[in-house]
Amino acid sequence: MYLKNIAAFLKEKIDSGKVDYAIPREWFPRDYEGTVRLKGQFIYVNPYEFGYSIIRDILSKMEEGKNYLLSLSKINKESSPDWLNESIMYSAHIRSTSAYPHLNPRVFTPIDSEGYTESGTVLKMIFMLPYLKAMGINTIYFLPVTKYSDKFRKGEVGSPYSVKNFFEIDPRYHDTLLDGFSVEEEFKAFMEASHALGIRVILDFIPRTSARDADLILEHPDWFYWIDVSELEDYAPPKIEGLGFELPSKENLEKVYSSDIVKQHLRKFRYAPNVMDPQRWENFVEANKGNQDFLEELVREFKVITPPGFSDWINDSQPTWNDITFLRLYEDHPEEAKKYLDDPKQPPYILFDVIKSSLFPGTIPNSGLWKVLQDIMPYFNEHFGVDGARLDMGHALPEALERQIVEAARKADPAFAIIAEELVMSNDVKAKDSGYNGILGNVWWMEARFEEGKTKELCYEILPKLKLPALAAVETPDTPRACTRKYGKVFSKFMTALNFFLPNTIPFINAGQEIFERQPMNLGLDNSEEGRFVLPPEDPFYGKLAFFDHYVLHWNTEENLCKLTRHLSQLRISMNALLKEPHNLRLLFAEDKHVIGMLYWNSEKGLVIVGNINFNEMKNVTLDLGYYTWRGEHTLKVCMKGKDIVDETWKTSGPLNLSLGPGDVFIAVVE
Repeated sequence: MYLKNIAAFLKEKIDSGKVDYAIPREWFPRDYEGTVRLKGQFIYVNPYEFGYSIIRDILSKMEEGKNYLLSLSKINKESSPDWLNESIMYSAHIRSTSAYPHLNPRVFTPIDSEGYTESGTVLKMIFMLPYLKAMGINTIYFLPVTKYSDKFRKGEVGSPYSVKNFFEIDPRYHDTLLDGFSVEEEFKAFMEASHALGIRVILDFIPRTSARDADLILEHPDWFYWIDVSELEDYAPPKIEGLGFELPSKENLEKVYSSDIVKQHLRKFRYAPNVMDPQRWENFVEANKGNQDFLEELVREFKVITPPGFSDWINDSQPTWNDITFLRLYEDHPEEAKKYLDDPKQPPYILFDVIKSSLFPGTIPNSGLWKVLQDIMPYFNEHFGVDGARLDMGHALPEALERQIVEAARKADPAFAIIAEELVMSNDVKAKDSGYNGILGNVWWMEARFEEGKTKELCYEILPKLKLPALAAVETPDTPRACTRKYGKVFSKFMTALNFFLPNTIPFINAGQEIFERQPMNLGLDNSEEGRFVLPPEDPFYGKLAFFDHYVLHWNTEENLCKLTRHLSQLRISMNALLKEPHNLRLLFAEDKHVIGMLYWNSEKGLVIVGNINFNEMKNVTLDLGYYTWRGEHTLKVCMKGKDIVDETWKTSGPLNLSLGPGDVFIAVVE
């Protein structure tokens, strides 16, 4: 057992460790019995003693004879991915979520002078598990944990989405406290620890792109696109005159290919180096085995390079995505494009329709590459016990490939849950038909537009009709932080509470949301370049983005949502049977644009949620529970009133009069 081995190692090292390892207050267990040193507002522990204490407690919860390196569904002998519907999800990026300046909490360095790894590690994610469990989290969603590239990076460090190897855990997630262990062993220990606590793990997988120096290039350069290296400086998505910001279509394809700038773009491409000169390529591979920087040598030798990626939308304002490149999913050009190509020997190329292969497939699938892509999720399920995945841009893949990827995962584990990166709610049926169990959705976008009535529309018209659950996220790793939206912390707290009980959704907490973190992780959705500058200029992480830079969340907060999240999680879990049946839902106050009201009732028990989405004015509302329940008397166990957690019991035999301040929420169990 990997977790047991790490515990034994840490225990042996306790005497050699000093009490000089700072940890956030939020991570500190209330019942910790080890040595502690307080220095101002900061807590210092012996790292080996602290780690051993955390892991020992987790090991005590394990049952003899169980293999916790299996998925939790296999452990529990479940055959359905329906567990996803009962998830309370926490999104984490290992490098930033578990980062902390241990030697001096005011000064961060990736590895400090004592040799402590201050950047995030798998081991420190184990340290965080009791904290997450205490909040009621039962599912962790990780941004990609696979080995990523430093080439063409956009910041201080590479992006986790610039995948260098689809089947390796990034070695930078190794912790120096565990020298002698591999990062793969550490990740296996993390999976065992998570499953012992009843927490499932979902990973983000990217099947459409890779790093521009992906390890796979040495094996199969013909699975990638290539341009003459002299063309790299001017390489960009061509701008098409006469067209707007739109997706490629059969109607506009002729205009795209007849454009002079597209013709110039196509002339930049070259055949793969192994096609240009097979013998020289064979010699090159032999000379570069084990060379992680082989791309530079390849460029010198063959004068070609993998091109950056770009959006599949025509005339998108986004620049090139310099750290990633597209995988060549077909051995031929898109069928619809062939008649527009001037050169019958046109090398494989990247263009809007090529990228959008779900709409413009070729006729000869790159079967070897498809096999690799469909093996990724089963590999992580079988080797690490990973419970599910979010499939990045799955809807843009060829339909046959998307289906093969999903089917391969289900063959490995029938209960493997897969979330579609689908932002358009109306594509829920298509996602369900494709085998997905949930969608990302756009809850975060609609909730931020409450003044336009979008939040009301979301709750009353869109979510109740969904065929798959969406993530109830007021923020995601790609969006602005909730507390930087209008009305700040009040808005964040209101939506966090509401999102635990929306119909057809999965509550989703983005790492840092619970401590009112302000800095976004990325600017990908609903943000602009100015959005990266929300911290004070003197802050050491001013302007930093966790996707591309070293970043530490602002722990040790005086005000946070941890207690509220724990309270709401417990209530949500206790009410799952009630919430999951669509016929139990009654929507209240439909005529009032500033009040959101829901009553879940199954003829015996219910849950009522009422919120004032006017953040400026008080609202007085009257609710006649008897009208919906056919009962004259009710007992209400009030869980939240205003902006606070409460524990009150009310008796009512008539209309219920509620006074809701700006941004107030009322939640009660009805009996």
